[in-house]
Amino acid sequence: MATLLEPGFLRKLDTMTLRSRRLFRGMLRGERRSRSLGRGVEFADYRSYQSGDDYRYIDWNIYSRLDRLFIKLFSEEEDINVHLFVDTSRSMAWGDPSKLDYAARVAAALGYIGLRHSDRVGVVTFADRPSRVVPPHRGRGQVLRLFEALGELEGRGTSDLRTAMWEYVHKTHRRGLLVLISDLLFPNGFEEGLKLARYHRFDPFVIHMLSDDEIAPQAAGDLSLIDIETQAKVDVSIDGPSLEAYAKARDAYVAEIEQFCVRHQIDYLRTTTSVPFDDLVLRHLRVGGLIQ
Repeated sequence: MATLLEPGFLRKLDTMTLRSRRLFRGMLRGERRSRSLGRGVEFADYRSYQSGDDYRYIDWNIYSRLDRLFIKLFSEEEDINVHLFVDTSRSMAWGDPSKLDYAARVAAALGYIGLRHSDRVGVVTFADRPSRVVPPHRGRGQVLRLFEALGELEGRGTSDLRTAMWEYVHKTHRRGLLVLISDLLFPNGFEEGLKLARYHRFDPFVIHMLSDDEIAPQAAGDLSLIDIETQAKVDVSIDGPSLEAYAKARDAYVAEIEQFCVRHQIDYLRTTTSVPFDDLVLRHLRVGGLIQ
């Protein structure tokens, strides 16, 4: 991939920041206004006093009027750690453009936004285990390193999210926003890998990436289908009823993913590689809450 992102597109990203559902206190204050509330310098809101709260933050003026205890809340400026978790298994090489090329561009855009605004950004490429790990670093000078890591990706191997996630979360000490970019075609399922990320106090955001022919296959007739990762072969006759059965199975799987993410408070966005890249980053990911 010669050019990940054009200079004109990068300029559009300069005013954007990444958002995280949870609070991860960094080593220094970044350029972002946290969505969470802490003990910063700017008053934000009140909440009812709870046992164990610091008495120093009680608003005694309100207590004198309402005879109830309220705690002052303040908003903070802080940086976050961003972990770009990119699936590079063989199935990601499918499509035109390939899901992997599209994923690399998405990761590059998100990484650029983070580095532009003083976040620490790292990249993990994985199939059945992490194949390349660039630990989170801060600074705009890291953009070239990020782009180099994402510029030569190849789809190789079979995918195992749980094994790859287990290895990574036990080796990194920096918790933060973890953006999983994948087609979620994991033979052993996606659930355990995402549960591991949540259990180890990461904040997952799932970008589910598919190609159009995976959504609506155009094939017909008697065919031998070969799994791109395992090379397993199955003979099928593709006709109207079989396509209907495929559509039902597809919808059920997507619904299962969405319901799982809702139950576990994981943000989820599904896209296809036919969505214009600019629209995905500048519009859909903003609506989805990953960037602002």
